[in-house]
Amino acid sequence: MILITGATGTVGSEVVKRLSAQGIRVRAVTRNPRKAAANRLAHIEFVAGDFDDSHSLRRACSGVDRAFLLSDSTDHAERQQIAFANVARKCGVKHIVKLSQLHASVEAAIQAFGLSYTFLRPNLYMQGLLNFRQSITQQSAFFAAAGEARISAVDVRDLAAVAVAALTTSLHDNKTYSLTGPEALTFTRMARQLSKAIGRPITFTDVPPATMRAALIDLGMPAWQADGLLEEFEMYRRGEAAGVEPGVQEALGRAPRSFAEFARDYAPQFA
Repeated sequence: MILITGATGTVGSEVVKRLSAQGIRVRAVTRNPRKAAANRLAHIEFVAGDFDDSHSLRRACSGVDRAFLLSDSTDHAERQQIAFANVARKCGVKHIVKLSQLHASVEAAIQAFGLSYTFLRPNLYMQGLLNFRQSITQQSAFFAAAGEARISAVDVRDLAAVAVAALTTSLHDNKTYSLTGPEALTFTRMARQLSKAIGRPITFTDVPPATMRAALIDLGMPAWQADGLLEEFEMYRRGEAAGVEPGVQEALGRAPRSFAEFARDYAPQFA
């Protein structure tokens, strides 16, 4: 049995969908299993779970061999994830595939618990551009505190494919993959490629961080998530997300999807 946490989020839902398509039995953890089960995915058992409820985690981990660990990016995510790894170990889980985002202490704890692991370290998600969908559809523009930062964004579909590979075989045990796209682009160049895919001009405008935060809140993003995103954009402006890494190629034996491919595939959502 494979366990997926964060099963209804951007990454988790893609992992669940791919495992379902392969006919693999999955237990998917969510706060609202009844709502999630409405998707009617084959081979998927949706169960209630909360990272702050150890009893629910023990129930979820019962009979599980391998687990995908992903939680919301909050100020207590580190504590929650270490607690989950400890519960998983006690329940007999052997392997954890962890989506690692600045949580070196969680990685260290998983190793200290004696669990085998696969650590996935992704860059900015291309699908993160969907957060700007409203302004793109209504104003043919999007705004962010990015300046001319170059970012080697990764397609979530590639990230999910690596996660599925690590969950379903032992070939990726005790390995760490840095996952990026094939090139580092500025938001200005992303806007040009999105323009080509949609068939109308889309512009990018750099804005101060405070302006970006206010816009994200207006779009309905929770304050904690907006603050976390602003921290990431500060890192981008420092040039810390420009490197192109070989993780997708190493794990899947193929090149990662380009931003142009993402733009073509998701064009209907921005049209």
